[in-house]
Amino acid sequence: MIVARGSHPHTNYNSGVDVRSPVTMPSIPAVPENHSLVLAEFDCLDPLLSALRLDSGRLKCTCLAVSRKWLALGTSAGGLHLIQKEGWKQRLILTHKEGSITQVACCPHDEDFIAVTTSQGLVVVWELQLERRGRPERVSFSWEHRGQNITSLCWDTSSLRVFAGDSGGKVSYLRAGSSKLGKGSTFVIFPVQTVTTVDSRVVQLGYQDGRLLVSSLSRCYLCDTEKEKFWRVGNKERDGEYGACFFPQNRGLLVGQPPLLYCARPGSRIWEASFTGEVLSTHQFKQLLACPPLPLITYRNEPNYNPAQKSPQSLAFPKLLYFGDQNLLTWTDSAVYIFTPQNGQVLLWTEVKDLVDVAVHRSELFCLHGSGRLSHLSLLPAERCVERLLRRESWTLAAAVCCMFQHAVASSRARKCVPLDRLEHLKAQLSSRTHPELINQLEEVMAKLEPLDSASSSRRSSISSHESFNVLDCGIYRVISRRGSQSDEETSSLVNHSTSEEERLKEFSFMQEEDQVDHAGLNFLPASDFTDPQSSERVEADRSEQGLQFHLPLSFRPKPPRIALQAVKDSVSSFVKKTTEKINTLQMNSELRQQPEYKECRQMDAVSNVTLYSEETENEEVSNPEADMQELRTATEKAVSQIQDPLVLLEPVCLREALLEWLVVLERVLGPADLGSAPAADSNLDGSGEDRWEQDYLHPCSDHQEPAEVVPEETKDAPEPGGKQVQCENKRTTDSDTVAPCGNPPEPVRVVSPTPIPSDLSADLTELASLYTEMSCFRNQKEVLGCSAFLRRYFFLLDQERVRRMCLLCHRVQPDMMSSFIEAMLELTQSSKVVEIIQKGDLLKSLRSLRELQAWGAPHLLVHLHRLYEKHGEAAVRSFSQFYPTITPADVITMAQQSHFLPYLDNLVQSRAEEHRLSFLQSLLEPESLRQDWLELALTHDAPKNCDTLTPDGQPRWHSHCFSWGYGRLLSLLIRLPADFSSKEKMCETCRSHGYWTGYLYLCKELQRRTEAFSSICELDDISLLEEPDGVEPQTLDEWKALIQLSHHHCSVAESQQVTNGSSLTNGSAEREGKISPESLSLMLARSAGPDRALAVLEECGVQLALSPQSELVCELLRVAEKRQRAIIQTMLERCDRFLWSQHA
Repeated sequence: MIVARGSHPHTNYNSGVDVRSPVTMPSIPAVPENHSLVLAEFDCLDPLLSALRLDSGRLKCTCLAVSRKWLALGTSAGGLHLIQKEGWKQRLILTHKEGSITQVACCPHDEDFIAVTTSQGLVVVWELQLERRGRPERVSFSWEHRGQNITSLCWDTSSLRVFAGDSGGKVSYLRAGSSKLGKGSTFVIFPVQTVTTVDSRVVQLGYQDGRLLVSSLSRCYLCDTEKEKFWRVGNKERDGEYGACFFPQNRGLLVGQPPLLYCARPGSRIWEASFTGEVLSTHQFKQLLACPPLPLITYRNEPNYNPAQKSPQSLAFPKLLYFGDQNLLTWTDSAVYIFTPQNGQVLLWTEVKDLVDVAVHRSELFCLHGSGRLSHLSLLPAERCVERLLRRESWTLAAAVCCMFQHAVASSRARKCVPLDRLEHLKAQLSSRTHPELINQLEEVMAKLEPLDSASSSRRSSISSHESFNVLDCGIYRVISRRGSQSDEETSSLVNHSTSEEERLKEFSFMQEEDQVDHAGLNFLPASDFTDPQSSERVEADRSEQGLQFHLPLSFRPKPPRIALQAVKDSVSSFVKKTTEKINTLQMNSELRQQPEYKECRQMDAVSNVTLYSEETENEEVSNPEADMQELRTATEKAVSQIQDPLVLLEPVCLREALLEWLVVLERVLGPADLGSAPAADSNLDGSGEDRWEQDYLHPCSDHQEPAEVVPEETKDAPEPGGKQVQCENKRTTDSDTVAPCGNPPEPVRVVSPTPIPSDLSADLTELASLYTEMSCFRNQKEVLGCSAFLRRYFFLLDQERVRRMCLLCHRVQPDMMSSFIEAMLELTQSSKVVEIIQKGDLLKSLRSLRELQAWGAPHLLVHLHRLYEKHGEAAVRSFSQFYPTITPADVITMAQQSHFLPYLDNLVQSRAEEHRLSFLQSLLEPESLRQDWLELALTHDAPKNCDTLTPDGQPRWHSHCFSWGYGRLLSLLIRLPADFSSKEKMCETCRSHGYWTGYLYLCKELQRRTEAFSSICELDDISLLEEPDGVEPQTLDEWKALIQLSHHHCSVAESQQVTNGSSLTNGSAEREGKISPESLSLMLARSAGPDRALAVLEECGVQLALSPQSELVCELLRVAEKRQRAIIQTMLERCDRFLWSQHA
């Protein structure tokens, strides 16, 4: 460990500040100089899985694939989530009813196509049609592997063909039709063809240049798919899961050479074979893996490097993948291994726990762990890792990497990424109390730094030794390269062979692209990546200073002087233009950050101006403010003394008269001077003038509009209940006490008192004002000053928590009260620092700030959550459950759409232990009518269509209870809540009308409507509904007779209709086990009551049934078992009888 033994185990390793007592840290061991690359994890994908609800115990990620644009995640519920890697945003979800997703593969040459396999053996090819903005569609599918577990999937590298291999050894391919292939191609159904059937289960497939590589449990096969020829790779067999892959040779001097094959062998060995299948050599990695593992650089824990040698490792590599720049990657359940097979060396190996699957793209790894967690790793040089850690201000972790990889950081080429001034800044961020040893080691590393001039000189010496050049008058080196010569620097690259100049330019563009992605910021970052608001500007400033020095692609080419000068001029002009734009952007950002201070100054000036104006007016009217305040105090004391009398407090008429008498004085002393000019005057207090007043009150629904979404045609004309349209209409249709008779907008909210109020008087005013607001809100009769108008005019007097609770209670009747309350709180908290963090758009950092704010009380937290919801929508609502019980579901449902409220409620309930969820959900039902509302809400969102679960005559469709419901867990809890008889009947009818048959059967069982349940079970045709612990099993012979008669009637009707629509749900259903028929029911009855009794019941029902040979055999076995059981019981009774008589004697 890097920290001392006495340090706290939960210290945040990404922070350089600690207030605890100093600790003594052992020196960090240095990594050998032959290791200069690291695996690092910079991004946290846990919030992404949480947003997709893939972090629960029921729904998990089962497989993954990655391409340049997409991260594809298959789930256990049959869903395929397509995540856009730029910003980690979900773009699509493709659903499959044929089982869970087992394999997924992205087309390497056309990212508009993706192939998936399901647990039932189905292979599906999807065309996403994103370029044409169409809906994704299945362009091809295959049932060739029905009933088999598909173990591998790969694409043709040049055409739209998908190869699949299963556990039985069968390999097939299907061709996808697409409109991109020409007119009429979408109507052509290409036949599915079987390529071959190997001797054992397929472990891995690969395709390259017309040849298919098949790796089974025993050997590898090479197939020429065009000429239909097959070769075995090598002669020796093996036994176990060993992978194989193609290794393209398209770099440097090897361009145009055919690919190589690498096949895993037992004992950490790998065969290298030619493109014809001839084994060329065997690479032994057993002894090479005796080196210690390099640490994984991650924010999750501290890097730990133990230089002690390991023992040789004899491993079986289950899969091999071509990775990065001429590297070979493999893994086990506990480590990742990267080899450079062309020189037979181990590039690195790193321990990564609980690995299940790995997908790679360029130098990125996406790892799926056994717990369902995802991790995103990157392979990069150590100095680049330090640079990215410094951008994220992970000071201690960056210093540890510097000390571990001293040779890489100290080299001259690292000055491009980690200059000396940034290391000085890094040292300044470390605490001398908690990390003294780390600071000392960092100083030692800084003392070994090679200057950048040495890199230039080594470049010049390398050029002079391998290339001829001359110096132009402008100072540019004109280099003439000698063919066949290579510099030492080029030959010491990661792959130990030369790279062309075009690839160097490509690598430069990739570095620029990576920098842009890093600086743009991700939606999901670890908690350690939260930085102060100025960090991004500091990074941009540093990069701007270094851009001219390090990042101009001035390649050495034998160009004429004019062309070279023009190239330099264009590069410098482009850099100056970009730098000027960046400086202007930084200036604008700094001005924007100064706006709150300027706004506060304007507010103070406005308040002072209003105060002076009021004083002048009062002086003109010969009025004394002290006398007015004394009058208000007298009226307040009188009202308080009156309401302390129980006869007044408990009599609404007397209480109203006392409050109205006090209200007259309050209006004269603290009310607006002129109600007609009050809105303009108060809008100036906001510091934004008439424009903001007009925007807030004339157009309340114009702000924060949601982005347009592509919705089906059938839903465009039917807005979702509780959506933005409804909210806007609620804001427009305010009651008469907030809108003037002439149609003027409501008066602005006053959050600051116009005159100072003594503290001893403020408490009594708050009590009376809150009491008047509650009385005017809950009484039906019209008050002199309506509750909403009183709230807006005297919000500075009200108790915020009491007003919040009041708004929740009357939200259905008076929704404008909550909108006025939110508007007032928005105005009151607009100068908070949390608002600036929320406006920046970083959801995780905003949530962390709000968790610290939770102790301030519900009103402040509620209004900030309202801002967060307007900024991020559903993604924000899903995280509101962490603020319970400060923020309750009643608070959330007032601000969120109904479709967004459901994920919040589901997450809130699932956050409790399983044995406490039912009681916790019961505690949330205030009032009890919410049960029915939430049930209907969950049945109408993320649910199957009614046409899929109900027939036109309202009967259950065959096997429609197998459909998955998005909020099935919440539905199962809602129907199991304690309720009275009428509520359960209502819930039962609701479940039936929406086709939620699992809940309908449970409620029928609770309501003793067993005949209806049996009829529905016969329609659903699933005998497991009679056998499950929660199933409706017949309890008497009469129920068995009724069930058999219903089944006989259902079977006769089905046989008479003989309707087969060719769907996957009906094909072959008659031969499927588990169907309900008189024969299957007779066997069930025979198991419980005996075969003779079952046959007698059949005769009583009048069912003429010819048992199949299998059923007759079962009945005969049951008779034998019954006789044997009776004989055993008789023997036991006789023995007991003899024993008792012997004891009696």
